[in-house]
Amino acid sequence: MPRDLEGMLVVSVEQAVAAPYVSGRLADAGARVIKVERPEGDFARHYDSLVHGESAYFVWLNRGKESICLDLKERADAELLAAMLDRADIFIQNLAPGVIDRLGFAPDALRARNPRLITCSISGYGEEGPYRDLKAYDLLVQAESGLSSITGNAAGSARVGVSVCDIAAGMTAFQAVLQAVIGRERTGQGRHIAVSLYHALADWMNVPFLQFAYGGKVPERAGLNHPTIAPYGAYACADGKAVLFSIQNEREWGNFCTEVLGMPELAADPRFAGNSQRVASRADLDAAITAVFGAHPRDEMVARLEKGRIAYGRVSTMDDLVAHPQNRYVDVETPTGPVRYLAPGALFDRVVPDFGPVPALGAHSQALRREFGAAVAERI
Repeated sequence: MPRDLEGMLVVSVEQAVAAPYVSGRLADAGARVIKVERPEGDFARHYDSLVHGESAYFVWLNRGKESICLDLKERADAELLAAMLDRADIFIQNLAPGVIDRLGFAPDALRARNPRLITCSISGYGEEGPYRDLKAYDLLVQAESGLSSITGNAAGSARVGVSVCDIAAGMTAFQAVLQAVIGRERTGQGRHIAVSLYHALADWMNVPFLQFAYGGKVPERAGLNHPTIAPYGAYACADGKAVLFSIQNEREWGNFCTEVLGMPELAADPRFAGNSQRVASRADLDAAITAVFGAHPRDEMVARLEKGRIAYGRVSTMDDLVAHPQNRYVDVETPTGPVRYLAPGALFDRVVPDFGPVPALGAHSQALRREFGAAVAERI
């Protein structure tokens, strides 16, 4: 992994997912990241204990960081954090609304003392508006943002299977921090960045928002079927495994009927002559497809889809994902032993990166207290 941010100091008063995502990606890029945890630790350490005693979320998001335990209500610990921030390039926090200000670390005050400092606050609903003081967690925001209303099937709404709002906020904040780093190189000045779970996910909701606001269209909950293209969905095969495929044009439809279904006559059937007709006749279309797919194992249907040059994806179980031939992996040390997990999406110069270890709670407390202790005396 290129260490493009080497020499930068990041201090993050963080918990859960969104802020640790940002600081974790900065650590991956070479920054020194000091993770400030409450004495009992980031509660994400205890979401589960499935990774030989460690939390899956924590292992994913906290590699390459230093951990210090601070009680910021105690003057000595607050002074130590202040000494760190005097030297920091980036400060990240995602405490409950208003807490960081009450503790004496309001971003504007920090930047008045250290104008080059880039501050990033992550909240549920932002720093203004009637909901600014509400606590927010991922699933709450999935509901509040409208995402859950378009996710699921005719039987009801469903949660997206990963913490998509937290991750969207973390990705948005990471992008904004990198932009601020570039801007500081030009101006010499830091800036404050405010990111919320709601606004990050609302940006992702712009297509259904625009479709409804301008066209009056309410997206249907269609499960693993596309609401406006047919056939485009998942179909079970004889072995109980499913494959999801997509028909995008009439040439593909003809190929599908001939090469996959073995029913070339369907291509000329007026019920299916064009996407609009296929959507309107979806029940009849699905019956014809299900009869063929349900009679053959998935591997055979995949071979037919490839022969017809039809885009498809297997509906993978977790067993399938663990053994997926396209996976890339990274190995990371944790307090209870090495962990192998899926690599980040980006490669630099085609090299799978190496990452630093996941810290034990307070693993660096003594060393950091020694390092910044002298600066505390100078501040007082």
